[in-house]
Amino acid sequence: RCIGQAGRRHRGHAGGSITMKKTHVSTTVNGDDVDFLCEPTQTLLDVLRDELQMTGTKEGCATGDCGACSVTLDGTLVCSCLVLGLEAAGKKIETIEGMANGDELHPLQRKFIEHVALQCGICTPGLLVAARSLLEVNPDPTEDEVRLWLAGNLCRCTGYHNVVEAVMDAALEMRGA
Repeated sequence: RCIGQAGRRHRGHAGGSITMKKTHVSTTVNGDDVDFLCEPTQTLLDVLRDELQMTGTKEGCATGDCGACSVTLDGTLVCSCLVLGLEAAGKKIETIEGMANGDELHPLQRKFIEHVALQCGICTPGLLVAARSLLEVNPDPTEDEVRLWLAGNLCRCTGYHNVVEAVMDAALEMRGA
C-alpha cells in the first residue's frame, strides 16, 4: 500500500488507486460543536483548512518549527501541523477565527494593528493565538516572558519588537491598568 499525504488518492502497485478510510470526529471549534470526517494521517491543520474551510490558521513549515499553525487544544498551545485530526475528538479547539467577538476585535488584534505588528500575515494568526494563550495563563508578563513564550513563532518580516510591544500593550489594557 502506498503511503502519502493525507486526503490524496494514491496509485497502487498495479496502477489502481486507493483511498484511505475516513473516520467521523466530533469536537468543539471556537465554541461550536463540529463534526467532520478525516483520514488517519490527516493533520488538524489540514482538517481545519480543507474540511472545515477555516483558512486563518496558516501552514508555514509542516514540521512544528515556525508556529504559523498555532491553535489551542483543550487550552494547550499546539502546532496543528503536528496533531492528527483524530486527536481532536472530544476536545476544545480555539483558532484565530474565534478570537474576535463578531465585528469587535480582541484587544490583541487591535494592538497588533496599532503597533504595526504584522506585515505579510503568514505568522500573524499563530502569533495572536500564542499571545492569547500566554495572557490567559499570565495576564501581567514581563517583556522577557513575552519573548520566551513567542519564541516558537517565527516571523521573517517584523523583527519582533512591534509584536512584543503589542502584546505588552494588550496585556495592560486587558488588566484594566
